[in-house]
Amino acid sequence: MPPSIPFIDRDTGTLDTTEIILEAIPLAKLVGGIVAVALVPFAMAFLLRGSVLLGALFSALGQFVLAVGAGIVLIYAIVRALQLADGEYAADR
Repeated sequence: MPPSIPFIDRDTGTLDTTEIILEAIPLAKLVGGIVAVALVPFAMAFLLRGSVLLGALFSALGQFVLAVGAGIVLIYAIVRALQLADGEYAADR
């Protein structure tokens, strides 16, 4: 029997929306967590509008957090894709 294709329902040949949602929820939580962490320095930069140096420092810190977070999300997506290629699906976890 050939291996099943990720996100495709074997019986009907259509998209398996349950599997898509099961994979999207952890990714959305990861992105949301990173945005929540990055919001703190951006909020501090907004609140410290009077101090240009501190505002710029917090703004740069927020951008750094977003850049590192984007890398983490990319690594997660690659690792998860490799797991899916090996046949490890969210329903099996």
